[in-house]
Amino acid sequence: MQQQDFKPPAGAKKARRRRGRGDSSGYGSFAGRGMKGQNSRSGGGVRPNFEGGQLPLSKKLPFIRGFTNIFRVEYNVVNVDKLAEFEANSEINPQVLRDTGILRSLNKPVKILGRGEIDIPLTVTADKVSASARQKIEAAGGTVTETR
Repeated sequence: MQQQDFKPPAGAKKARRRRGRGDSSGYGSFAGRGMKGQNSRSGGGVRPNFEGGQLPLSKKLPFIRGFTNIFRVEYNVVNVDKLAEFEANSEINPQVLRDTGILRSLNKPVKILGRGEIDIPLTVTADKVSASARQKIEAAGGTVTETR
């Protein structure tokens, strides 16, 4: 085999479509542009983000702020000052909070936050406990257990 015998595979080389070069080419007359209108004209057409006069998405986006985090966890929040109403050495868990009326439902996990003061020892069980709440409960002689 010699250099002049090399050929590209069949179908690899295809002539480009030469539009507007006579009817016999198959792309004569209107050259695939249709008969009339903005896109049939020389230099016609619309810019890339044009939406027919409607405010384009690219101009609208700066005003659409933020997003919704689909993984966000909503908590039932109970502060330490509410726990101070219980008797000393009592066990507190989400069911007890529901029974006493501090929580309306147990559909969401419970988080204990540190607003307020506590001076009685309690055994607290919750899904989450903030650092300040844990510190206040343990300083009062209680214990904290997180279930999550």
